[in-house]
Amino acid sequence: MKNTVNSPQLMSTRDAYGQVLVEIGKEQKNIVVLNADLSQSTRTSFFAKVFPGRFFNAGIAEQNMMGVAAGLATTGFTPVVSTLAIFAAGRAYDQVRNTIVHSGLNVKIVATHSGITMGRDGSSHQSIEDIALMRVIPDMTVIVPADALETKKALRATIEYKGPVYIRLGRPEIPVITDEESPFVIGKADILRKGNDLSIIACGIMVFQALKAADALVSQGIKARVISMHTIKPLDLEILFNAAKETGAILTAEDHSIIGGLGSAVLEALACKEPRPPVYRIGIRDVFGESGEPDDLIKKYGLSWQDIVKAAKEVLSLKKG
Repeated sequence: MKNTVNSPQLMSTRDAYGQVLVEIGKEQKNIVVLNADLSQSTRTSFFAKVFPGRFFNAGIAEQNMMGVAAGLATTGFTPVVSTLAIFAAGRAYDQVRNTIVHSGLNVKIVATHSGITMGRDGSSHQSIEDIALMRVIPDMTVIVPADALETKKALRATIEYKGPVYIRLGRPEIPVITDEESPFVIGKADILRKGNDLSIIACGIMVFQALKAADALVSQGIKARVISMHTIKPLDLEILFNAAKETGAILTAEDHSIIGGLGSAVLEALACKEPRPPVYRIGIRDVFGESGEPDDLIKKYGLSWQDIVKAAKEVLSLKKG
């Protein structure tokens, strides 16, 4: 992992997605891309410019777009479908569930503008429920990359994987914290910091916040293990159970509702484990977001590294033994 927490390079995951999509398109002729009149926002416009014959704009008709992608998948193409997360997981849920996943079709859904950090468009466009909606669908794989480089590796792994996948990306530029050499395996989490006092398990933009918090905790004599759980489903149970056993306290962090997302997945997995460690969840606490700048929203909704530090101390106070 890159040691760039204090002076990181910034890049949005949607920009990385647009770039790698073109690279993959040059390598694999069966890749087709569909968009719902938002190609500039999702960066699928990069692909459209290079491969206009393999790009389809479905217009403002996300449900139909999912159906078209399903049809293309039955003819041997690998469709990559993009729109905003609120539309991909919400407006088109029926088509994703019944037409794509229930049929086991090889469609890749890459949703951008997830979470409250999409910012000024406000609560109507801030998808804080999409992980929950996608995770509950049987046989759906759910991936939330930590940064731009991991996004590129995640898309490549997803294209090679047979079956429906949901990848959750964001809008703002965020720190690049991984490196080119770091392996990416679907369903296999990454330990970014070693420590045995507690485990901070994060996904997406919250991985950077977790690393910042871990650095602050070290200065206070607390060594936190930081785990990037980039695959929410299937969850890496081996790394999770080892963290529970070896650190005895868990803190999860996500730019998503604490209901149904990463925190819920971790709690469900630990429900029958004994001894069960205390778990504290950082996330959106059963409220809608609001319009604002990403950094301001992170602070208001308790998602900053300072909030993680505070929560870490709270969960440590509940630690057994």
